[in-house]
Amino acid sequence: MIVLFVCTGNTCRSPMAEGILKSIAKEKKLSLEVKSAGISVFDGDNASKNSIEAMRKIGIDISKHKARQLHRDLVDEADLILTMSRSHKEIIISNFPTAKDKICTLLEYVYKIDKDIADPYGGNLLLYEHTREEIYKAIEKIIDNGQLTIN
Repeated sequence: MIVLFVCTGNTCRSPMAEGILKSIAKEKKLSLEVKSAGISVFDGDNASKNSIEAMRKIGIDISKHKARQLHRDLVDEADLILTMSRSHKEIIISNFPTAKDKICTLLEYVYKIDKDIADPYGGNLLLYEHTREEIYKAIEKIIDNGQLTIN
């Protein structure tokens, strides 16, 4: 199964989500391929300093992450696309309408609620840690609920 996380610049939320799910999948020996991309990206940008630091504090290294722009091949190959906000979801559906059934916001997928994961971009480390924890708890719940299987 291929899971794709999407945010705006692919330097904060989606790289953290990718790192978290990769770490949990490795620990639990789950057969998953995990990727991330952004809607409006400077290809090759590093993950933000505070994203790297927030993840380092929980033992996950995303320092080698390079941002990439969302494109058709990524959308087509993904079995599940989880966005950080409703606007990301709407943009992807608008550009790739045939992928509509495999796109959800992360919190919609996990908790069935219409709520975004706030963008910590430009904020302090504490804000990034809060965002990381919100993403981590949601991904843990996905794993605990067995939601990462192909129907």
